[in-house]
Amino acid sequence: MDVKRNLTMLCDYYELTMGNGYLRAGIGDRIVYFDVFYRNNPDNGGYAIAAGLEQVIEYIENLKFTDEDIEFLRSKNCFCEEFLEYLRNFKFTGDIWAIPEGTVVFPNEPLMIVKAPAIEAQFIETYVLMMINHQSLIATKASRLTRAAKGRAVSEFGSRRAQGADAAMLGARAAYIGGVGTTACTIVDRDYDIPCTGTMAHSWVQMFDSEYEAFKTYCEIYPNNATLLVDTFNVLESGIPNAIKVFKEMGITKCGVRIDSGDITYLTKKVRKMLDDAGLTECRIVISNSLDEYLIRELIRQGAEINAFGVGERLITAKSDPVFGGVYKLCAVEGKNGEVIPKIKISENVGKITTPHFKKLYRLRDKETGKAEADLLCVYDETVDDTKPIELFDPEYTWKRKTLTNYTAKELHSKIYENGKLVYKLPNIHEIRKHCQEEIEGMWDEVRRFSNPHNYYVDLSQKLWDIKHAMISEHRKIK
Repeated sequence: MDVKRNLTMLCDYYELTMGNGYLRAGIGDRIVYFDVFYRNNPDNGGYAIAAGLEQVIEYIENLKFTDEDIEFLRSKNCFCEEFLEYLRNFKFTGDIWAIPEGTVVFPNEPLMIVKAPAIEAQFIETYVLMMINHQSLIATKASRLTRAAKGRAVSEFGSRRAQGADAAMLGARAAYIGGVGTTACTIVDRDYDIPCTGTMAHSWVQMFDSEYEAFKTYCEIYPNNATLLVDTFNVLESGIPNAIKVFKEMGITKCGVRIDSGDITYLTKKVRKMLDDAGLTECRIVISNSLDEYLIRELIRQGAEINAFGVGERLITAKSDPVFGGVYKLCAVEGKNGEVIPKIKISENVGKITTPHFKKLYRLRDKETGKAEADLLCVYDETVDDTKPIELFDPEYTWKRKTLTNYTAKELHSKIYENGKLVYKLPNIHEIRKHCQEEIEGMWDEVRRFSNPHNYYVDLSQKLWDIKHAMISEHRKIK
């Protein structure tokens, strides 16, 4: 893993002030458990895609406070010397479990579980959330876009609209995981092995004395699979006639045209006929221009003749719902004898009440269809025996119950770190993308639809439900 910057200090200040406080209070070494989870699916969708784990691992592997970092913190006159010396030798020594990248996930499920001494667990909060929130958001948006395209190619075109270099690069990475096939960002091809693609801008056409000359020169330089931008002046009266003339003169049949403006449905139908009449039946029509999943779906519904889409700002910024909303919450601590003591956050806002305890997560699938039926959150010491029937119930409306008999149960978390040592074999980006595609196929259509998707159930085991509601009741009694 190539590390170009030391990002150790990319943290919230309270992670340092709390760490200093934990140490001075004598509880810095106490083992704690944190869950990373989110509360709502982006765009009111039915699911999300987990992403960003690889960058979390890179960060943890390279955590190191430099002398300059220590001196800066000393200058704040806020931290004791014992804490600064602790930071000088800082190393993550805990355990981490996570749902692998590319997995379909749902609200209130722990995407990651961190078990570590309090100072260590608290310190990594910001970076963990930053990576998982950003990439899960973009991967989810990409999944929606590629499903809307119904098998047509989708390319990520968003670098110039991204909020900075990291957002462009990691956004393209996440988009590829979510199903996008290529990117326009060159460095992403170099660093992440994601295919990059590109043709020309309007400036290329404007640089020449005529559109015909611009197209002809381009095809002479790039005769294999040339794609010409045909809307600089007039698509039907100029762009397509000049493109056809050049393709025919040069005997090019493996080619494409790109339209970046105008009435896309009308234009693509006319363009398809003009190309076919000229014998260029294999010429692809590529569309760009502020596309999202709803516009893509509507264009296809209207019968637009499109082979591929280039999607920019509305993908790389997840413009319609740009915040994933993942949080990092304490769910348990260890007692003096190693026992796990559950912790809960109570709120007047019911949606913000956390699920306590050190947990494990199962996905239950129907054996015949292979489709996911529900996820089950359990206490860490519980197991699900899928040779026996299991009764599931809605955590809020407990009278809603369902018994599964012919099913499989699989734990979703993988062990990432054990005692500070990386024990997880990172898959490559293509393996992650393939896993994501398989995950999407494993969901019912009702969960995948854009409008009013089925509410996929994330149920609690009876034991976990009892613990949670006993803690809520106890809090009310104290109050």
